[in-house]
Amino acid sequence: MLANLLILGFILSLDNFRTAVALGPLGLRQGQAALVALMFGVCDGVAPLVGVLAGRQASQAIELIAGYLGPILLGTYGLYLLVRALRSARPEELTHSWMIFGLPLPLSLDNVMAGASLGLLGFSPWLAASVFGAITALMAFAGLRLGRAASRLIRIRSDLLGGSATVIMALVLAVFDS
Repeated sequence: MLANLLILGFILSLDNFRTAVALGPLGLRQGQAALVALMFGVCDGVAPLVGVLAGRQASQAIELIAGYLGPILLGTYGLYLLVRALRSARPEELTHSWMIFGLPLPLSLDNVMAGASLGLLGFSPWLAASVFGAITALMAFAGLRLGRAASRLIRIRSDLLGGSATVIMALVLAVFDS
């Protein structure tokens, strides 16, 4: 039973990992990266609890919007980064509040559906929340570090690279995850 949760948690964390890789070039300091990863984990941890509470009816509606809302918000943020980068001569210090509080929420909608399904199967919502949250936080932190390392190898402004990668990731999510 725990092995199934670990596998499902890993699979559900991949969209957060891909997004974190795209955000990595923004050059977050270690503490900022940890906070972003923690918020991704908290959202993915709370989502199964919401799913169990939401029940079967709401889960069908959530499934319909989850495939669209996440990529739309991610793409919007990527376009914002690109426009901001193109309007300035050098990278600016970005305020990362949207990255910390705005992006994890739509990316966690699939976990709401998973939580509803797990609740119907009799899984503990608290165990699912803990497992999903921990896995996502670790995957997001690894993605942020990997994206940052990749940006050092690719010589382009970090804000342009991050914005471009975020828009591309939104398109990938929209095409392949919907």
